[in-house]
Amino acid sequence: MSSLFHNQPPKFFIDGILNADIAILSKAITIIESQNENHQELGEKIIEGIINKTGKSFRLGITGVPGVGKSTFIESFGNEVLKHGHKLAVLAIDPSSDKTKGSILGDKTRMEELSVKENVFIRPSPSSGNLGGVARSTYETILLCEAAGFDFIIIETVGVGQSEIAVSKITDFFLLLMLAGAGDELQGIKRGIMEMADALVITKADGANFEKAKMARSEYAHAMHLFQASESGWIPKTLVCSSTENKGIDEVYKMIEEYKNFTISNGFFSQKRKEQQFDLFLKTIDEQLKHKFYSDPKINAAIEALKTKSSQSNFQPFSLAKKMLDNFFKRNK
Repeated sequence: MSSLFHNQPPKFFIDGILNADIAILSKAITIIESQNENHQELGEKIIEGIINKTGKSFRLGITGVPGVGKSTFIESFGNEVLKHGHKLAVLAIDPSSDKTKGSILGDKTRMEELSVKENVFIRPSPSSGNLGGVARSTYETILLCEAAGFDFIIIETVGVGQSEIAVSKITDFFLLLMLAGAGDELQGIKRGIMEMADALVITKADGANFEKAKMARSEYAHAMHLFQASESGWIPKTLVCSSTENKGIDEVYKMIEEYKNFTISNGFFSQKRKEQQFDLFLKTIDEQLKHKFYSDPKINAAIEALKTKSSQSNFQPFSLAKKMLDNFFKRNK
């Protein structure tokens, strides 16, 4: 941690965030992403100090197949968000190497126009292969951004896969971006991802691709209507847009506003937020128990001994696991 922020008390970060100091906000996010125990303790105190100033943003999750143009869409859509007087934060979950834990973190260079605008904060976050970590650190980053006054938050995910499920559980609206004319119109999309989407937008609907985009829209719209009705009562919509020509972007914004007003009026918006908080609470208990169990030296020794022994003879995995857990809980009463 740089000397400016070294050994600063929680109040320093809390006050800085509430005063919309971007340098302090950025450092606070680094703290909550850290695996260092001291940083985690400091991060918890910072969150406690700002929690009453959170919850007043709209949280939009965006995903799509590789090459769909997520960053280009976000740049164009972000400008539309700013037109409506919002302060925008973009949190991009970047793919990390499992070997190096390094991250590309290239979103600021891909959103050149948006990143230099006033009232915009772009923060790439490495996923580090930990989906539980994605949900927790991204959720807490959302809270920090809300406390700093950002009232529209976009979470961009790495692609289509497990991280999308984690992100859909911490956002208000989940937007799926798709391409037209890439062979099978349901290319690479798992049914589960489509079922999670509150809307589907066909990108790059310009030039020779425009007619293909309209046809793809019809196919996707038909597919979406076959799914079970959502709990919110909202019927997922299918739109087309061109980010480079800035066409259809305002329609996407209007649709999201329509969803927001619809779900606030029927009570689903606040209900979903409460359910998400409770879900994160339970998941955190699961993660903490797992961490405590596997970081216990006696458990580690027993597992290693078993690994050697298991190659020599058969054993009953279920009863042995139960016995190991029982012994662990007895020792930790």
